[in-house]
Amino acid sequence: MGIYKDWLLEVLVRPPDPASHQSARGFWEAHRVRTAGLEPIDAAMIGGVSADRLGWAFTAALQAALRVLDPSLPAGAMASLCATEARGVHPRDIQTTARREGGEVVLDGEKVFVTLGAEADVLLVVASTGRGEDGRNQLVAVRIAAGAPGVIREPAQRPLAIAPEISHRVVRFAGARAPESAVLPGDGYENVLKPFRSFEDAYVFAAFLSYLCGVAGRSGWPAAFRERAVGAVLALRALASGSQLRSPESHVALGGVLALGREVADASEPLWESAGPEERERWGRDRALLNVAAKARAARLEAAWKRCAPTPPSCTPGPEGGTGRTSPPG
Repeated sequence: MGIYKDWLLEVLVRPPDPASHQSARGFWEAHRVRTAGLEPIDAAMIGGVSADRLGWAFTAALQAALRVLDPSLPAGAMASLCATEARGVHPRDIQTTARREGGEVVLDGEKVFVTLGAEADVLLVVASTGRGEDGRNQLVAVRIAAGAPGVIREPAQRPLAIAPEISHRVVRFAGARAPESAVLPGDGYENVLKPFRSFEDAYVFAAFLSYLCGVAGRSGWPAAFRERAVGAVLALRALASGSQLRSPESHVALGGVLALGREVADASEPLWESAGPEERERWGRDRALLNVAAKARAARLEAAWKRCAPTPPSCTPGPEGGTGRTSPPG
C-alpha cells in the first residue's frame, strides 16, 4: 500500500461536516461503524477529521493505538490501558500483581489514572509477576473484561480541566480473574508499556492534525495552512503505519514530525476567529492536550539520538512542550 489512499486524502482536503456527540460512547459507536476494517492509523485520522472537538479525536486515537499493541481487541469494544499507579508508571513502580492459579490469572492492585476508564469494555492491565534474577520487576499485560468480578471502578480524585468529555477512573483489582490466554505474548514492558507512549503520541497527533484539517475546511482557512496540515498528517501516517515505531531511528523521525505538528497547531491560532464560537472555545480549553507528556517525549528523543549518533544533540523541552536543540546531530 502507498503512503496514502486516495479516499483518505480526499477526506482531509474536503472534510465532511462533523457529527455532534454528547458522550464518548456515542462518538465511539458511530466511529467504529464508520471505520470498520481500516488500519488503526487511518481510523485515528478519520476520527479526527470527523470530530467536532479534540476530546473525540483523542478517543479515536487512543482506541487505534491500543489496537496496534493488542490486535485481538474486540472490534466493537472500547479499551483502556491500566498502567499508572500511585508511585508512577516506571516498571519499578508497578505493584499490581498477576499470579497464575488453576488455568487463570488473578489480578490484585490499584491503578490511579485510567483514561476512558468509565466507558471501557476491556482493560489492558500491566502487572508484576515478581522480581527476576536480576532484581528487575517482571511485567505482563493482561486483557480483562471491565465488568469482571473483582474489578472496581471509581472516579479519579483529580479530574482534568481539559477535555472534560474524557473520563478518568481509579480501577482496583481484588482477586479479579481472567483466563491464562488473556495474558498478552512477551514482556509487558517491552511489548506494551514502552511502545505505547510512542504509538499514542503518533496517533494522537495524527488525529489532532486531522481535526484541524476538518476545522480548516469548513471554516474557509487559507490554502497555505491547509496544505501544511495535510502534509503533516500524511507524514505521521507514513511513519506510524503498521508497527514501525520501535527503533531509535523512527523515534528521531517522530520527533521531527511532532515538532512540525506543533508548528501547524500554533499557526492555527489566529485563524480560529472564523470558526464557530463553541468549537473555538473548546479548542482554547483543550489545546493543552498537545503538551501532555512533553518531557517524556523529549527524554525519548534524546535517548534515541544517543543510540543513533556519536554526539547526540541537546534535546530539552522548549516553549509549550517543544524540543529545543542547541547542537546538530553527529
